[in-house]
Amino acid sequence: MTKPSNTAAIASATGRPWDEWAELLDQAGARELGHTAIARLTLEHMPAQVERAEWWAQGTAVAYEQHAGLRVPGQSCDGDFQLSASRTVIGDKDAALQAWVALVGSREEFGGVPVEAPAATSSSEKWRYWRVPLADGTRVAVNFSDKAGGKCSIGLGHTKLDSAEAIDFWRPVWKELLGQLR
Repeated sequence: MTKPSNTAAIASATGRPWDEWAELLDQAGARELGHTAIARLTLEHMPAQVERAEWWAQGTAVAYEQHAGLRVPGQSCDGDFQLSASRTVIGDKDAALQAWVALVGSREEFGGVPVEAPAATSSSEKWRYWRVPLADGTRVAVNFSDKAGGKCSIGLGHTKLDSAEAIDFWRPVWKELLGQLR
């Protein structure tokens, strides 16, 4: 099942209604292709005026895979599941990373799942990163980047989940923690 909000956004951004995308990809044999091939096919048919065509081709490929029953929402092309959550806070990326570490740095578990190894931080010119492996084999990564107006965007990704139900379990855990950041 495809999320209706995804198909509406795809139609709006590409200027092609979702039912036309689905028909075009069906006729091109996309149900028999892997994700990379579907994304390439989608890009080949992306209208020339579309900004960030590669990004929209990826999104259209994922939505098509959901539409065709090749994957469910939250499932990666590798078959595992992942979720993302985000928050914007006042301050820069360094202050936001410090606030996150102060909030979660001493935790030995998240959602009842023990931390497998100590969290690691790293940085690049534009980004700050915090990552931790959990004992269930999943991984959590939090990325911090500056936004205009003295704000910071915080994006959390939890990967290698084993089911869509795991997404439903973890999303409120991460939303609650992100909500504590000011």
